[in-house]
Amino acid sequence: MSVHSEPVEHTSGAAVLVVEDDPALRMLCRLNLELENYRVLEAATLEQAEDIMRREAVDVVLLDLHVGDRHGFELVPVIRQERPRTAICLLSGTSETDPPQMEGVQAFIRKPFELEELLGTVERLLSQQPA
Repeated sequence: MSVHSEPVEHTSGAAVLVVEDDPALRMLCRLNLELENYRVLEAATLEQAEDIMRREAVDVVLLDLHVGDRHGFELVPVIRQERPRTAICLLSGTSETDPPQMEGVQAFIRKPFELEELLGTVERLLSQQPA
């Protein structure tokens, strides 16, 4: 995984919440999303993510499937209640043959991923949101 070099202007000022317990991966996501001019919020636990969802307007959540000893799915109902228009993308490093399906989840990225896949998924989710 390498750092994307050319910033792209996003006029939306979109906010992306990265919910990931691996600090190196969380930082990689933050740095690359910030290079694309997204406002990035970070959470290492589901509790931190819940707090952020209640306080901040978030457009996209990148949600690790396993956060510490908890399951990322636990956060989906909270997101739907607090921010029903927020798009959710699950991230998973487990070896499932098929991506997990859950109502309210719009995308799935298998780790390790290419940065282009991450950035393209965020952009696609934002473009699908109602104006």
